[in-house]
Amino acid sequence: MAEYEKVLTRNVGVPRAYDIDVYESRGGYAGLKKALTEFQPDQVTDLVKNTGLRGRGGAGFATGLKWSFVPKGPMQKYLVVNGDESEPGTFHDRELLENDPHQLVEGAIITCYAVGITKAFFYIRGEFALGYHRLQNAVKQAYEKGYLGKNILGGGFSCDAYTIQGAGAYICGEESALLESLEGNRPMPRSRPPFPAVVGLYAGPTVVNSVETISNIPHILVRGLEWYTSLGTAPRNTGPFIYSLSGHVNNPGNHEGPLGLTIGELVNDIGGGVLGGRTMKAFIPGGASSAWLKGDCWDVKLDFDTLGGMKTMLGSGAQIVLDDQCCVPHAAVRLAEFYNHESCGKCTPCREGTRWMVKLGRRIIEGSADSKDIDTLFRIADRIGFGPPNKMTLCALGDASTSCITSTVRQWRDEWEYHAKHGRCPTPTGKPVNLAV
Repeated sequence: MAEYEKVLTRNVGVPRAYDIDVYESRGGYAGLKKALTEFQPDQVTDLVKNTGLRGRGGAGFATGLKWSFVPKGPMQKYLVVNGDESEPGTFHDRELLENDPHQLVEGAIITCYAVGITKAFFYIRGEFALGYHRLQNAVKQAYEKGYLGKNILGGGFSCDAYTIQGAGAYICGEESALLESLEGNRPMPRSRPPFPAVVGLYAGPTVVNSVETISNIPHILVRGLEWYTSLGTAPRNTGPFIYSLSGHVNNPGNHEGPLGLTIGELVNDIGGGVLGGRTMKAFIPGGASSAWLKGDCWDVKLDFDTLGGMKTMLGSGAQIVLDDQCCVPHAAVRLAEFYNHESCGKCTPCREGTRWMVKLGRRIIEGSADSKDIDTLFRIADRIGFGPPNKMTLCALGDASTSCITSTVRQWRDEWEYHAKHGRCPTPTGKPVNLAV
């Protein structure tokens, strides 16, 4: 793998990088100054659009295109930064919040300038106490330095920012449920259309982007289009990317690199190989919501289009390694339990389907089922869908909850059959190995 200069995590490990004086000494807020003095708002949007930056929170939607959907005019518009990172195995946003909150604040202000927004909300997962505290302090320091408030840097642009702490609900990572939570309602997804870009927070046009997505923006302004598109594969898979690597691997953690590393480069070159020198049985490429891959997937590129073509996804940017001692059905049902617990209950297929996936999955694991029950489990999972052809739920949680079941039944049917017949794991010890995340 070629040598790589860190971008998004360049301040991680720098003493007190969360303090504005240290951040400025390392080039901080140069992107904002450049945006306000050298660019018109539409030019910033066009620049971001041309970079090919895609959302890092899960869907991978084109960021600049999303901004362009917001209607022009004097109406109140909002930016909501989604920091409700809660998916198993995903922890890159937490590191950015704790170590470099000013990068996020700067990116949010530039975004507001580009779209004509005057109010930004940072919605942070309730468990991120340290990150929330440091972000609050970063916002306070930005006001003191004139980067937030009225007439920012004398350029005539004004913007206010607010920090909100969630209460630990995974569903708040879904953009419309997050907006409901911000408004003081129970966090349940909305029916769309209308989409948040037109009718969002308090019925106003709203941009919703993730922490990592917004953290890209200052670097685009400072270093430019050509530099950004040189990372990854232009035009659709570009820029720096933080890989949250966990599971049975020697060097877990957040590892930054260009978007599109191969699984072999990530696991072997950066991650130090599979734990204990064992064989990789399975690989989860995009967080718990993504379909699993067989362990011989070393040459697969971790980008949006390659994984999409394989009926899985880059998703939340978390990669989980499972070795040959891991029991696939146990691990799959454990993830299904998470989604059953976190379902908001609004949509019947998700509320009841996830419950039955767990109930039937446990029955198979305990040996109280047969081959027909495995088929039933697959059918239940296959009928909980968000997009075409099923269109059964209002948000993607229902669809995400099924990937751990459908992909493992397809590819490791023999392990499910073994459990149904013997009531124990087909691993060397005959006991389940925990899914390490």
